[in-house]
Amino acid sequence: MAKYIDGFVLVVPKGKEDEYKKMAEEGRDAWMKHGALEYYECKGEDLKPQEMGEEKSRSFPEIAGANKDENVWFSFIVFNSKAHRDEVNQKVMEEMFETYKDKVDIPMPVDMSKMAYGGFEVVVEGAKVNK
Repeated sequence: MAKYIDGFVLVVPKGKEDEYKKMAEEGRDAWMKHGALEYYECKGEDLKPQEMGEEKSRSFPEIAGANKDENVWFSFIVFNSKAHRDEVNQKVMEEMFETYKDKVDIPMPVDMSKMAYGGFEVVVEGAKVNK
């Protein structure tokens, strides 16, 4: 079955991880309630550049513009298709607008200027089934 992924790279200042986790849990609950198949928020742990044959990979902190006082998070949400993603995201955005319409200037625990987002069509998939 084809799937579609929304992917995010986020920069979270050290010391704001709990605030971000709380926000992420709220997001998870909304996306899952409205039909997302899976939801992941992953804090970077081993982000050193890796040897790739004769070349060396770039690191997530380098790509994201993170400094030593910031953590890089990789997050993704799984959907059935791009159309399914669009339907779920519309419902989530409507819920978030209704929830926060009276709240102004809510401080974000992430540096939004360093966030990257994109929608991705799954081309190759593999999963191990536990028996």
